[in-house]
Amino acid sequence: MEINTFQKILNMGENAAIEFKRCGNGIESDTYETVCSFLNRFGGDIFLGVLDDGTVSGVPVQAASDLIRNFVGMISNPKFFMPTIYLVPEIFEYEGKTVIHIYVPPSVEIHSYKKIVYDRIGDADVKITAATQIAQMCIRKQNIYTEKKIYPYVTKADLRLDLLPRIKQMAVNHAGGKHPWESMSDDDLFRSAGLYGVDFSTGEKGFNLAAILLLGKDDVILNVCPVYETDALVRKVNVDRYDDREIVRTNLVESFDQLMEFGRKHLPDKFFLENENRVSLRNILVREMVANTLMHREYSSSYSAKFVICQEKMYVENANRATREGMITPDNLEPNPKNPIIASFFRNIGRADRLGSGVRNLFKYSGYYSGREPEFTEGDIFRIVVPLDDNYSVDYGMKAEVTPQVTPQVTPQVTPQVTPQVTSRTNIKKQIKNYCKEPRKKSEIARYCGFKDIKYFTRSYLQPLVESGEIVMTIPDKPRSRNQQYVSVYLKKKGKL
Repeated sequence: MEINTFQKILNMGENAAIEFKRCGNGIESDTYETVCSFLNRFGGDIFLGVLDDGTVSGVPVQAASDLIRNFVGMISNPKFFMPTIYLVPEIFEYEGKTVIHIYVPPSVEIHSYKKIVYDRIGDADVKITAATQIAQMCIRKQNIYTEKKIYPYVTKADLRLDLLPRIKQMAVNHAGGKHPWESMSDDDLFRSAGLYGVDFSTGEKGFNLAAILLLGKDDVILNVCPVYETDALVRKVNVDRYDDREIVRTNLVESFDQLMEFGRKHLPDKFFLENENRVSLRNILVREMVANTLMHREYSSSYSAKFVICQEKMYVENANRATREGMITPDNLEPNPKNPIIASFFRNIGRADRLGSGVRNLFKYSGYYSGREPEFTEGDIFRIVVPLDDNYSVDYGMKAEVTPQVTPQVTPQVTPQVTPQVTSRTNIKKQIKNYCKEPRKKSEIARYCGFKDIKYFTRSYLQPLVESGEIVMTIPDKPRSRNQQYVSVYLKKKGKL
């Protein structure tokens, strides 16, 4: 373990993939629970000899070898771990103290410790007992696409065949005048779109779950997925309940239309010119959010998807087969289709673009619409948050202005809110460095830059500046001190710190 890397980890603190453990003359049981949860999730790093607040206490030098020997014996003993594993802990020195580093890779198997399955949720190790939770873990680990499940007794009579002419025309329009689906028979279209196939493990033939979700009649969809729905809510005035609500339980093609209309009804459409052409920022943002939650949802989960419009933000959230955990930005984006058949169908009819473009579009157009960046959170629940500010306008070709909403049901009381003085990542970082010409607390910096979510602000802006050395901590040996402040590095170079 490189010392610089370890220092950055200490500054970052515990998270979904980092765990600190106090360690004296023996390894406590909770360390093995963390090993189990890391194996069952995305892997991670455990550091023995570090307190929860990041203080390095060290392990006894004379006991380090025995600790490792006992650790390896425990994880390779089937009485404790099933299936057993083999890990190689590493001993290193940090500021005169001995630390043991254990890297735990993600596993394709489900592991248990003392006959209990653990999963990593945030920075906690959680016991998993429900069969549905273990089933979800299997799906995640085996990369099973539940949309491919065959339903051999579903026939064309169970599908909305009346939608096919419209779907063919949408594909032609999106392709610019010609598309293979236009001249295909219905059966050929089903096969071309991957909606009808063969399960080579069982030999079953028929329509799959993707076909039912995209084109199924409502009663068929609810029979196959009894808890399937998207709950659309407006919470601008009555924030405890809702001002307006629509529960969408129909096929994905018409669900998209209904959710788009819900967004049009309750969001202002600001005047905006791009390359001398007027575009609808509202429609772009809602389209990307709705398409994402319909295409990439894990439909085997009982979690109800949501599309919520509030005074200061709108968000969508849905069950997810996560491949990692944390915030997604254009810089760390790794596109991963959760339902490739449904996603491909949406792209063919113009409801979505290439994989990953939605994230970039939301970051681009959210800045024009509200002056703020969106947030993407990857986990068992996937969430997109787009800030809202009815008073925000942007000069781009012509000055943006708000046009009245169509058939508004409530008159929202506009609550002033703090927005960043600048929107680009580069300018926000410059803003932080200028503001920190005097030592400032983390909360002060976040508030100055207009961020209410301090954890997001720290992870996305402040921590990268610390890691690059442009901002320094006033108490570097105690990164989690309540008295911790941050200051621009040039003060340190000038001897003012």
